[in-house]
Amino acid sequence: MALISLKSLGVTMSAPLFSNLDLTIAAGDRLGIVAANGRGKSTLLKCLTGELEATSGDITRSRGLRVGHVEQSVPDALLDRTFHQVVADALPPDQADSELWRVDVVLDSLDVPEPMRERAMRALSGGWQRLALIARAWVAEPDVLLLDEPTNHLDLAKIGQLENWLNALPREVPVIIASHDRAFLDATTDRTLFLRPEQSPAFSLPYSRAREALDEVDASTARKFERDMKVAQQLRRQAAKLNNIGINSGSDLLTVKTKQLNQRAEKLEEAAMPAHRERSAGAIRLANSGTHAKVLITLDDAEVETPDGTLLFRTGKRHICQGDRIVLLGRNGVGKSRFVTLLRNAVAKPESVRNVKVTPSTVLGYSDQALSGMSGDDTPLAMVTRRFDIGEQRARSLLAGAGVGIDMQARGIGLLSGGQKARLVMLALRLANPNFYLLDEPTNHLDIDGQEALEAELLAHQASCVLASHDRAFIRAVGNRFWLIEKRRLTEVDDPEDFFRAVAEWGN
Repeated sequence: MALISLKSLGVTMSAPLFSNLDLTIAAGDRLGIVAANGRGKSTLLKCLTGELEATSGDITRSRGLRVGHVEQSVPDALLDRTFHQVVADALPPDQADSELWRVDVVLDSLDVPEPMRERAMRALSGGWQRLALIARAWVAEPDVLLLDEPTNHLDLAKIGQLENWLNALPREVPVIIASHDRAFLDATTDRTLFLRPEQSPAFSLPYSRAREALDEVDASTARKFERDMKVAQQLRRQAAKLNNIGINSGSDLLTVKTKQLNQRAEKLEEAAMPAHRERSAGAIRLANSGTHAKVLITLDDAEVETPDGTLLFRTGKRHICQGDRIVLLGRNGVGKSRFVTLLRNAVAKPESVRNVKVTPSTVLGYSDQALSGMSGDDTPLAMVTRRFDIGEQRARSLLAGAGVGIDMQARGIGLLSGGQKARLVMLALRLANPNFYLLDEPTNHLDIDGQEALEAELLAHQASCVLASHDRAFIRAVGNRFWLIEKRRLTEVDDPEDFFRAVAEWGN
């Protein structure tokens, strides 16, 4: 039985986000929703809750349906509440006292430590805030659970824990997940909806297999469109020949046939459906200025420490060479970001870091997960023209190509979406023309198209890089060396799969 039914649903803002969407949500569904940044995923979820009214079409919900909705950001009204209070506030008022035990049951199921439960939301990391919102939605016992980018800010251990938690939920409660995390979608969903402005294809498959099926459908549609257009062109050429003959001979029959051929061509052209072309959210391009040096950085048992001088681990004797794409593996807190900072300092001021030797020809491209290289009050246009030796017209063209439109180029960077900021950082990396990249969580804020574009650029340019990431699909696609940090040691491993399996076990 359908709990929610969509019939010809459509939402148009400045342009159609989606249209003619037919969809049913029934007990047991595990549906992933995939689309580029700003293309309607959050909007569709709000339509499902009833918070937003669609432009066209109808939504039918079962009588009395309770929908749990986990949005991407924490409402300001909750920031001064404790973790426990935020969850407890979701209980119906008449159950606030008698059913308070349910809060602890949910928090236990998510492995929330006791001290964490009494902290104010504004004092929590983004990952714990996400789990608080998920617990808040679940404690109200919804009939349908909607999750908007649930893995944002979560480390690999918490992502694995969330996967296990979702897969253990009662099957009768459908779960709808809008996400850019490909591995997470594969682990938690068995249906996939690709949200598009015209027709939105859906497959009874998890993301990776659904994507293969979608690519086949798009390729078939493209081939059919090309065939139909060729036939239409042939018909028009035949019509033109007959028309000339008819004019010269004065034959009414040939005039009629000419008209019929043109009508057939028109019908074919009207019915022909071009293959879907994703409107680009902004191109991602990288560069590699190259160097003759084989070894870029030599680590001679360097010490990686906390800001107060506490030893996190020693590197041992290591080399970072041209063409290395080194992925740092390890749980949160082991020192991945501190190691990235150490390498950055060593490149910027070679004499300031002990036991790290950097080849003089090394040119650094750096991006951190907080996108801290950008001031919110600065404008994209001012940032690009100030940092790089390019004129305003060239800067405007590059920004537009990266997805920052003319209307946003002179406004504060703080007003950009997360996806636009990420693409602006990638543009700055490209213009720096580095031969060595340091990337800390580079896929944060990037949609799947952006992630795949970044993967393709790193591989195409044979870029040398050291990166830290929680994106398993990205790690698998890009890495060719893997350094594992655990028990205050750095060791090289053949691949990340044992680490991924260990993370999943920690989540159990």
